Parts: sequence; C-alpha cells; structure tokens
Amino acid sequence: MCDTFIALPTVTRNSTVLFSKNSDREPDEAQAVLHTPRKINTTSTLRCTYISIPQVSETYECILSKPFQMWGAEMGVNEHGVVIGNEAVFTKIKFEKYNNGLTGMDMLRLALERAKSAVEAIDCITGLLALYGQNACGGYKNKKFYYHNSFLIADTTEAWVLETAGKEWVTEKVKDIRSISNRLSISTFAEQYSENAKEFARQKGWWDGESNFSFQKVYSDWLYTTVGRAATRQACTTELSLKRKGQLDAADCMRILQTHNIEDHKFKPSKANTGSVCMHATSFLNPSSTTGSMVANIRTNAPHTVWLTGTPHPCLSIYIPFFLGTNTLNGFSQPSSQPDDSLWWRAEMLHRWISKDYQKRKALIDPERLALQNELIESENMLTQPHASLAELEKLSSYCLERVRDALSRW
Repeated sequence: MCDTFIALPTVTRNSTVLFSKNSDREPDEAQAVLHTPRKINTTSTLRCTYISIPQVSETYECILSKPFQMWGAEMGVNEHGVVIGNEAVFTKIKFEKYNNGLTGMDMLRLALERAKSAVEAIDCITGLLALYGQNACGGYKNKKFYYHNSFLIADTTEAWVLETAGKEWVTEKVKDIRSISNRLSISTFAEQYSENAKEFARQKGWWDGESNFSFQKVYSDWLYTTVGRAATRQACTTELSLKRKGQLDAADCMRILQTHNIEDHKFKPSKANTGSVCMHATSFLNPSSTTGSMVANIRTNAPHTVWLTGTPHPCLSIYIPFFLGTNTLNGFSQPSSQPDDSLWWRAEMLHRWISKDYQKRKALIDPERLALQNELIESENMLTQPHASLAELEKLSSYCLERVRDALSRW
C-alpha cells in the first residue's frame, strides 16, 4: 500500500513542483536510500529484480528510495527533474506467477535512469510493459503478493497519471493537484489508452463496447481495492492538499504524509487500519507499514531538493534534504534484513519502543524532532537559490544527515 500526491507550480507557494509519497511495505522490509551516478554502460544486459533485459548505452543520475533487497525503486528523482512514485493496484487480470516480468519498482527505476521528461518516462514504462509485462511478485516475505501498478510521473513543467492492468494502460494529465492510491482512478477523463485496452475488456465481457469506457470501472478488482481503503486515503491527501492550495510548501507535504486520518491525540498504532496515510501494520487485514517517505521539490532554475526520511513511520521521522550532483550518500550505510547500524534500523528499533506507549513516548521526542525539522527546512530555504554551489548543497545535506543521526542516538 502507498499514497502519492503532487501539486504543480500554479498552486504551490514558491511556484515549484511538489511531489510526495509514502512507501508502504511489509513492516520489517527496510528501505534503502541510494544515489546512482550518470553512467556510460559497457555491459549489454541489465539484471532487474527477476529478469535480465537489454541495457542502454547511458543511464542518468538518480536519487532513489528502494526496498533493500530489490533492484527497483519505490520513488526517486533524476538529474533532469523527472520524479516518479508507484502504487500497487488490483485488477481483474490474473497472474501466472512465474516471475518472468518486471515489477512496478523495476519499471520506475528504469524510467528514471532512461528518461529526460515525464512523457519519455511514460513511453519507457509502456514500452517495457509491452515487451515484458508485470508478472512479478511485489512482496518481500509474502511471496504470494502480486499486483499491477499505477504511476504518478512529473518533470519541471507537467505531470501525468499512468495506470495499468496487465499490459493495458491509460494516462491522464494532471491539473494543479492530483493524488493516487492503491486503486485505479482514471474513469472517463483519459488522455490515451493502450492500443488493445478497450478490445481486451470487450472480449472478456467487462465492457459492452457501446457505453462510455471507464478504465477504472472496467478493470478494477472490487474486493482488494475496497479492503485497502484506498479511496479513503486518496480523499485524505487530496483534501489536505486543497486546503493549502496556493500556499502549499514542503512542510505542508510532510505533515500530510504524517497523518493517520484521525486526530493525532487519539491515534494508537495497535488500532491502526488501512485508512491511515502514515501506515502502521497490525494484522492480516492491515499488513503494511510506511517504510520510507519522500517529498521532492522540483525547481526550474534552481537545485531540486529530495527530502527523504530514510526511516519508517513519517509521524516519528525527520525528512533530510539530498541533492543531485553531490556526494552525501556515497558510503551511506544501507540496511539489511536484520537490525544493524543503518539509519533505517536504528529508527525502526526506536519506533517499535515508542509504539508500545505511543502517545506518552512520542511526546518525549516530539519537541526536539519538530524543532529540528523546522531548522532543516529553514536552512534549505535559505540555500536553494539559483546561485547555490554543489559544495554548499553537499555541506548542508551532510550536516542535516549528521544532525538526524545524532538525534536518533540520543533518543
């Protein structure tokens, strides 16, 4: 489960693109923060999560947040200002479960490595779908968890929603604010369909061939879509974004990603359900936790800021600014399958302790956590101007990372 939303320059405080996502995965599936440089490739093939595909001659620089054990990524930004987040969606198209296709995370990372614009990224993903499909397990320990994918894709000037069902797909251009969650959401406002989307649905008996064609209505699986409360979360992120329309900034996006869709003073992780944007796993019916979170500030004439927690549960985390072209993440300790000294696992162990008496123990760290987050945001606001040098950006990012590490150690 995940939630992703975007606000275009027409509705943000500083006339920039604001792109936000919570990545919800299995609770102990650590999420790595990774910087990959631009590269001239000398090998002819590339190993993705399950299959190998032909490699391209050049791949672009990216900052990614990814499940530690996967090749693909949940979200990220590339050097051209292309930013993508994906969602699990549940459709009527069945899986063969041979793991002979690409995961949604594979396609997301491939698009970031290969595309200079949002439209190029759509072409990349739909081309990969046609060639390889998405018959690939998206789970970690749950090897039965297969799903199709939707994507929110943006660059410095425009944004698109791309939703898929098997090899079929549909796109919608974003106007101002748009949110996606774990459900198909494009009905009759589509820009473009895959060549066979309508005919495939007609042959299956899902569409009569005459009424208005709704990709959402025709392809959605009702049960999984409903149980996941995707509509509730999508409505929450949309409503909170619209409340700040014209004034929305990165701090607002962080607060939206931290919400539980319930009054904060009443929230208990043990009572959480799939309606929470900041998700806490509880049971078979609510198996996912937020394992990583991102707010990307994409600018036209100034450096992009990629705010990443690198830790689970945004409600207990601090967003750290990272910048393309810098070396802050070089040598960054990546998490493994077991508790270790990585930033992610240090935070996870703290969060487990807090969750046992959430309201009382959260209050022990919140004054410092919130003050530190405000300090980092103010420092980033002062520096991210067109004249900021890469050395200055790297110094700020490294300083912020160290401050968060120090805070975690004290807590």
